[in-house]
Amino acid sequence: MVNTAAVKANPASSLLSPTNSVLVLVDHQPQMFFATTSADRGEIINATVRLAKAAKVFDVPVVLSTVASKSFSGPMLPQLAEVYPDIQPIDRTTMNCWEDQRVVDAVKATGRPKIVMAGLWTEVCIALASLSAVEQGYEVHVPTDACGGVSTDAHENAVKRMVQNGVVPTTWLTTLLEWQRDWGRTETYDPVADVVMEHAGAYGVGVAYARAMVDGHSAG
Repeated sequence: MVNTAAVKANPASSLLSPTNSVLVLVDHQPQMFFATTSADRGEIINATVRLAKAAKVFDVPVVLSTVASKSFSGPMLPQLAEVYPDIQPIDRTTMNCWEDQRVVDAVKATGRPKIVMAGLWTEVCIALASLSAVEQGYEVHVPTDACGGVSTDAHENAVKRMVQNGVVPTTWLTTLLEWQRDWGRTETYDPVADVVMEHAGAYGVGVAYARAMVDGHSAG
């Protein structure tokens, strides 16, 4: 039963904000992409870069990690390196990044209780890490469009497994808009609009149209 006297215009504590979350990007590397078939690999790359740019707009802390980059999987995506040229990825031997103390320490150092995590493959590197983090008290959100598995079944089953254990499935755009949440937040309004126009398809076209109409009206 709702206590209407206590109801206020407050956001749910479960929502992501720029001050309560950290972004962890895992194993976006060539060898991992070679076997990824659950979605178009170009779209996964694009969603990952969009997510990285969104975090940068809001100054959300970012942890980058790779696996066996010099002996097997290759370097991190150059598009990610371009977004975060000053962040050195933590290179691991473990499939589960939550079994590497350096990754865990990097997340702990941010002091953030919510983790936004994406990477390859969904069924191994992301499922194992997210379940491990949830068990230790973190709230984990997984933008599934920035993840991929070796098959559609593998990806979808991994998402189901994570959801059954409390992980929140989301997308890069949902994450961006949840961080913004109020268009009255003018300090991030234009950077968010720029990311949307560049990467959000038809929605981006709509934002570009609206901006052009407003600018045109102002000029007139």
